[in-house]
Order: sequence, then C-alpha cells, then structure tokens
Amino acid sequence: MNPRKKLEILTKMKSGRFHLKPIATEKAVMKIEAENILTFDVDKRQTKVDIKKEIESLFNIKVDKIRTQIRDNKKRVYAKLNKKDLAIDVATKLALM
Repeated sequence: MNPRKKLEILTKMKSGRFHLKPIATEKAVMKIEAENILTFDVDKRQTKVDIKKEIESLFNIKVDKIRTQIRDNKKRVYAKLNKKDLAIDVATKLALM
C-alpha cells in the first residue's frame, strides 16, 4: 500500500466522532493470523453498533461479531471478520504486518 492511501485511511479513522486505534501486540497479531480478528482501542463511550459501522465503512469489510473488554478505564474491541474478508489484508493496509 502506498503511503498516501495509508495516510488517507488513518485520517478517516481520526476524523469521525470516535477514533479506532489498531493494536499491534504479539497477541493481537496471533488473533489476526489464527482467528481472523482485528483488535482496536476505542473510546469508552462508543457502542458495539457504532464500532461495527465504523469498521465496516472505513475498511469496506463485513464484521460478523464484536466483543469488547473494559480494563484500566480503556475499552478494547475484538472484531471478528467475515470469512470472505481477511484480517491479515486489513492489517497489511494499516502496516501492522
């Protein structure tokens, strides 16, 4: 992916009311590869429906399931993608892989 396209995606992520911050830990990368799950830090006030719509519109993919975890006053989102859409492709666009 060229740097201009990457910058455009990151700008869109921050331009909305809420922003998604992709997580690139070892555990998150294992989930991308093994379970087709993307992991993000989000604003604690954001609902699952809002998160799902935002992910689907930003990356033009279908999200099957959203799981959230609130810990240390931070909200982490695990987005399970449809089998047709590979998480590794989205992670490559975000330069996580």
